[in-house]
Amino acid sequence: MGHAHLPTTESAVAAIREIAREYGLDMSVTDDIGADQTSRRTSSGAFTVLDPDGSLPHEAFVELGGSPAVSVRLFPEDDAKITVDGVEFDDVPRDSVPAFLRSVHGGLAHVKGRFFPPGWWLVVPLPGDETYKELIEHGTLSPWLSGRVR
Repeated sequence: MGHAHLPTTESAVAAIREIAREYGLDMSVTDDIGADQTSRRTSSGAFTVLDPDGSLPHEAFVELGGSPAVSVRLFPEDDAKITVDGVEFDDVPRDSVPAFLRSVHGGLAHVKGRFFPPGWWLVVPLPGDETYKELIEHGTLSPWLSGRVR
C-alpha cells in the first residue's frame, strides 16, 4: 500500500507535527540546513552550503514527548532513522514515517520473543504488507516495551 508522498524534509516534519497534535504529544525539532551541516555530507568543503547539483540539503531531528520515547532523524536522501525506546530502525523511507508513528502510538507495535535464537524483537506493522522488525539489543525491556509483549 502506498503512503502519501512527502517530497521534502519540511513536509515530513509537518506530517509528524500533525501526528503529535493528533496524539497529544510534545514535539521539538532541530533543523540542519546546508551541505556543511548535514550528517551524511562528510566530504563537503568548509562553508559549502549547496550540494554539487545546486540543491540545499535539509536534515531534521524530531523528538516526540510521552511514552514511548520516540525520535526521528530525517535525512535529505528520502529516508529516516526512527528510535523507539532505544530500538533503532534505520533506512525507513520518508513516506512511511507517518504510518510508522501512527502504528507505534496507535497500539499496533508489539514485542515478540523467541527462544532460538533467543531475543526480543520490536515489530511495527504498517498498512498493507509493510512491517519493520528490529532486535532489542540492550537485553532488558523498558516498561513500555514490556507492556507490548505478545
